[in-house]
Amino acid sequence: MTPLPLAGIRVIEFTHMVMGPTCGMILADLGAEVIKIEPPGGDKTRNLPGLGIGFFRSFNRNKKSVVLDITTPEGQATAKELAAQCDVVLENFRPGLMNKLGLNYASLSTLNPRLIYASHKGFLPGPYENRLALDEVVQMMGGLSYMTGPEGRPLRAGTSVNDIMGGMFGAIGILAALRERDSTGKGQEIQSALFENCVFLSAQHMQQFLMTQEPPPPMPSRVSAWSVYDVFTLANGEQLFIGAVSEKQWLTLCDVLERPDLAREPAFLTNAQRVAVRPVLLQRLGEILQHHVAAELSPKLEAAGIPYAPIMRPDQLVNDPHLKASGGLVPMQTDDGGSTEVVLLPLTLGGRRPGVRMPLAAIGEHTNEVLGQLRGL
Repeated sequence: MTPLPLAGIRVIEFTHMVMGPTCGMILADLGAEVIKIEPPGGDKTRNLPGLGIGFFRSFNRNKKSVVLDITTPEGQATAKELAAQCDVVLENFRPGLMNKLGLNYASLSTLNPRLIYASHKGFLPGPYENRLALDEVVQMMGGLSYMTGPEGRPLRAGTSVNDIMGGMFGAIGILAALRERDSTGKGQEIQSALFENCVFLSAQHMQQFLMTQEPPPPMPSRVSAWSVYDVFTLANGEQLFIGAVSEKQWLTLCDVLERPDLAREPAFLTNAQRVAVRPVLLQRLGEILQHHVAAELSPKLEAAGIPYAPIMRPDQLVNDPHLKASGGLVPMQTDDGGSTEVVLLPLTLGGRRPGVRMPLAAIGEHTNEVLGQLRGL
């Protein structure tokens, strides 16, 4: 088999929760040897309850696990030895902790000038840099919650968007630094941050304000650019999103619904006219669609080229036929010897999906192997 693109790259990961582990998982999926350093007793993320119960399995595949107490002088010395033999260091601890432990970039780069050191924080350098942050904190600060919820009711996004994307941007920075190291021979420090990530997500709304001098309304209150772009309730209470974003799609939708009279109504002749009377149009469509069954309407919309989507829950995606057929949902052996299914990176490389290469590591499973190599045993 063709080697994965990061084969031969060695990474030591001092991370927990989501952002840092996501970065490490991306590098591991792409072929890097990623050594996850866990404290005695293991990463606490392994045992989170509730909404955090899936964190460890979702973001720590294809990694080796080494137990090391980096709060002790012996653990710090071993960590430095490992970093001296690695290409990349990842960390996402609270501001100042790695400095205190002597495991910051300034210290480790003296041992390994080729080292690329990626820190994942709440904020990039500036007035906020020493604040602690969480995904929900920066969603509130970065405009995302305001834009997501109805007016006066800011609402966080339904997943850890900034943690996950922050890990992605960390990986992008590392890939760029590896490329630069090929020509300079030197490593560098990379920083990725939750707040700046969230502001990047809000950039289009910021630009809208700069162009119009009018604060953009939250998405539920927005003036849509398209007349048909909404969720409709069908027969039996089923819901379906339907979008008609061109004149052709509008006419096609009228044909699919067997209502050519709608297309001929003077108030509905152009998209601009339909947007002007959008509440009336949506009410009319709602009255029509409540008599349609999703299982019958969906294939007609698909055949006609009309954008549509059922409203799916995450538990339903476990059996999504496209995910399974495209190889995006695959088995992984878990750290307790069982099995689960995991979602792969949303990309292909030369037609192949970077997949699961090793079971999810048990706590400290690779400690003897990795430290034995370090000491020549």
